[in-house]
Parts: sequence; C-alpha cells; structure tokens
Amino acid sequence: MTKEFEGKSEQEAIDKAVETLQLDREHFDVEVVDPGKRGLFKKSNVKIRIHVADAEAPKKQDPKNDFEEKVKNFLQELLKKMGYASDVQIAYRRETKIGFNIVSKDSGIIIGKKGKNLDAIQLLVNVYAGRLDDSKRIIVDTENYRIRHEEYLIRTAYKTAEQVKKTKKSKLLEPMNPFERRLIHSALNDVLGVETESEGEGLYKQVRITYKGM
Repeated sequence: MTKEFEGKSEQEAIDKAVETLQLDREHFDVEVVDPGKRGLFKKSNVKIRIHVADAEAPKKQDPKNDFEEKVKNFLQELLKKMGYASDVQIAYRRETKIGFNIVSKDSGIIIGKKGKNLDAIQLLVNVYAGRLDDSKRIIVDTENYRIRHEEYLIRTAYKTAEQVKKTKKSKLLEPMNPFERRLIHSALNDVLGVETESEGEGLYKQVRITYKGM
C-alpha cells in the first residue's frame, strides 16, 4: 500500500500518516516526494509518500443469496453517491456476521479520522441490512483497517496500563465506540494491578485505567 501525506514539516506529515492509518512509525517506510520550497513569505508543505507492506488480501467471494446481493449493491451505490469509485467484495461469513471489503484508491478518506467515516458507512449499511434480515450483522472494512486498529488499541491499552502501575495515577484513553471499549476491558481484564471503567455520555465514551494495587 502506498499513500501520500503533506505537512509543514516531514515530522508533521509522518504524524498525519500515523494518525490516519493507525500504524506505528516502524511499520512503514517514508519517501520524501517534495521537501517544500521556502518562498518570500512562507514555505510550501513537505510531501511524503509512505510504503506499507500489504497484508494478505481478503479472499473475494461472490454473493450467495439475494440478501448478500442487495447489501453489496447498497454499499456500492452508497460509495458511488459519496463520490468514491470502489469495488465491494464479500470477504468472509461467520455465523451471524458477514464481512464486506472495499477496494478503492480513496480508502484513506473512506476510513476517515480514527475510522469514523468507515464506522458511519457501516452503521448505514447495517440499518439497511436490518430491514432485510435483522439476524445478520455487517462488518465493513478496507485495507484491513479494523484489524490494524484493534491491534493498535490493544498495544496502547497495555502501554497505558504499565504507566498507570508505575505512576499509580489513573489515565483516560481516547473516546471509543462500544466495540472498542469492550476490546480494552477484555484485554486488561487479566492484567494485575489495574482496573477499567467507561466514563462519559453518548456513543463515544472513554475508558479510565485505574491503579488498584498488586
């Protein structure tokens, strides 16, 4: 996977890449495409190109029934109306879940900041799918973002838990949706010396990690 980012400096452009793709710095290579030029009053942005080793591509599967065909067409049409040329594929079927993968050159925009665009798209698709069959949950992904993001959240949770144990001071993680919070609670459930609790109102709440003694 190759993406381009801009910033006032090379580091700012790299920080944008880390935040957008939810990848640690060591997981991609950086190529400076344009170092920026200093004019009379200001300097133009630095442009970088990042190179990420592609994860194994989801196996493409054709719709096997009318429900899957309608959901696929709905997602395809939704992306088209948003202005993004995309190819929608069925990636997997797991009991009550069906995974749809989006292949698009605009995947970074489709994902959005911290995955919020992708979450919104998934919510709309599930509202539509629920009218057809409320026993199925649809998972929408692109470029394995959800797996990478889950790994990032768990690494962050473990790292923060160690800081809490060291300082004996509680810390709040960034606001998360219910699925992400359950992931954090489950990951830290067996970590000695800390406990977790969700705080806030609305869909996006924060998880507080608190020291409780060893």
